[in-house]
Amino acid sequence: MAIVLATIDRTGTEGVSSVWTTDHVSLRRLVHVRPGVQTWQAGADDLPALVSLCLSARAESGAGSQLCSDDAARLNSQLEALVASPGGQLLVGSLDGQVSGLLLGRVVGPTPFTDQVALHVEAVYVDKSCRRRGVGHALIAGALAVAEEHGATDVYSAPLPGARGMQRFLARLGFAPAAAHRVVTTQSLQRRLANEGARTSAERRASARGLEDLIARRRQVRSAMQATEGVDVDQSSVSDLAAVPGLAVRDQSVRSSISMHVRRAVQSRLDSGSSTTIS
Repeated sequence: MAIVLATIDRTGTEGVSSVWTTDHVSLRRLVHVRPGVQTWQAGADDLPALVSLCLSARAESGAGSQLCSDDAARLNSQLEALVASPGGQLLVGSLDGQVSGLLLGRVVGPTPFTDQVALHVEAVYVDKSCRRRGVGHALIAGALAVAEEHGATDVYSAPLPGARGMQRFLARLGFAPAAAHRVVTTQSLQRRLANEGARTSAERRASARGLEDLIARRRQVRSAMQATEGVDVDQSSVSDLAAVPGLAVRDQSVRSSISMHVRRAVQSRLDSGSSTTIS
């Protein structure tokens, strides 16, 4: 089970995260490791330092509990589980002998749906005091070595939304947008599904009224206004309406109200082929 749900960056915010991908050949061509920087597969002795890095990442990011737990013992147990799981990868990055970065990943595939193997980089974090010193590049180089060892054809990463620095970093290394993640809490999803199930068929049909229905209602209101005022509206002499006391004001108010609904319907209108296929 992954600990950190998306790539960590100090500008990161909670929300929808994009998935970026690159092939290992392009990555090999762009990654360079500086002197004094080392990476290796994490062992039991590295876990305390990595737990401390995870807690620093949580304190720095706005994602909070969606990023990782604030319980050091629980984090240590989860990191152990990640290392022991099939395909789990936990890399350590150091600068001048000091543990300063980590990378969490997972080798995925082949699956029943594809014969290809891919490396999913689930988190990258470098301590504030060691940034722009090549630790991030070294961690990506370590991930590349893992990808090549397992025959992975692609490397995926999911930076947090708003993490512009991380997105630029990935773009320089050849990563390109591939997909997007959306997240919802279990409790919120349960409430939404319960509300949807409680709605009647009539309510569903009522909420599905589109732009055409709004236009028809607008025409009905206009016709009712004309009949109430007893004014025979001729399109060739629309200016006569202005002479009817109070009609122009009411007409303008109704027009503004209906126009607002029409604009809202236009902005939120879905293509007929985009409706859900499940219920």
